[in-house]
Amino acid sequence: MRCVIFDLDGTLADTSGDLIAAANHCFAAMGQAVRLDPLADAGVALRGGRRMLTEGLTRAGAFDPAVVDRWYPELLDAYGGAIARHTTLYPRAAETVQALRDGGYAVGICTNKPEALAEQLLRELGVRDLFASLVGADTLPTRKPDVAPYWAAVDRAGGRREASLLVGDSDTDRETARAARVPSILVTFAPPGQAVRDLEPEGVIDHFDELPAEVARLLPH
Repeated sequence: MRCVIFDLDGTLADTSGDLIAAANHCFAAMGQAVRLDPLADAGVALRGGRRMLTEGLTRAGAFDPAVVDRWYPELLDAYGGAIARHTTLYPRAAETVQALRDGGYAVGICTNKPEALAEQLLRELGVRDLFASLVGADTLPTRKPDVAPYWAAVDRAGGRREASLLVGDSDTDRETARAARVPSILVTFAPPGQAVRDLEPEGVIDHFDELPAEVARLLPH
C-alpha cells in the first residue's frame, strides 16, 4: 500500500498550550520566576520537554543540564495529567486522514513524543483508531531524524517503503525524509509558518484540505 506517515505535535495537533503548562508547573515547583508564554513560545514547546526546560532555565540564568535531567520526568508526569486540556487537532486533520484511508493509503504516526503519551493523547482526542501504526521517541533506541523510527512506522502500518512519504512541520521531519530518500510535505500552520518553504520539501500545504492532492502528486499509482 502507498503510505502516509504523520508527525504529531505541530502537524496533526496544536499541543503547545498543554506542553507549556507542564513546563511552567516545573518552573514554579523549582522556585523559578520564569514562565514560558503559550503564544510566543509555541515553537519552543513543539521542540519537546527538554527544550522547554532548557529555554526557561537559560532565561532565568540557571541552566544546568543536570537540572533539566532531574525535572524532565516531572514535566512528563504533569503533562500526562492534563494532556488534552488545551490541545486541539488542526482543522480538518481527522477528516483528511480518514479520506486518505478511504482512498487506500496506509496511515501511521512517527513522533518524537514518548510513545505512551502519544497513545494517551490520540485516545483522548478520539483519533487513535485512524492510525495503523504509532512509533514514538522511545519505541526504538533511536528517534527522528534517524530513519529507523520512520521505517518502523511504515512497516507497522502495512505500507511500502518505496511508496511512502512523511508529513511534518519541522527541519527534523525534513531531515528524516531526506535520510529515507522519500518525499516530505511540510505544513505552514505550525509556528514555523511559511519558513518551512526554506527547507525545500517536496510539498507544502497551508490547510489539510490540500493534502490529498499533494499526496497523490508525490505518490502516483
